[in-house]
Amino acid sequence: MDVIYATLIVRGYKTYSDVPSLIQPQVAEVLTELGQEELITEEAPN
Repeated sequence: MDVIYATLIVRGYKTYSDVPSLIQPQVAEVLTELGQEELITEEAPN
């Protein structure tokens, strides 16, 4: 599930704040592995 959320975030369909808090650490790890650390934010995009 973490890879699915990370993919949706990278493609712009979801934001990190949309991820359930239980799996946010795992999603953050996947995003970091993908070099997309800038997408790990609790703020909604403008």
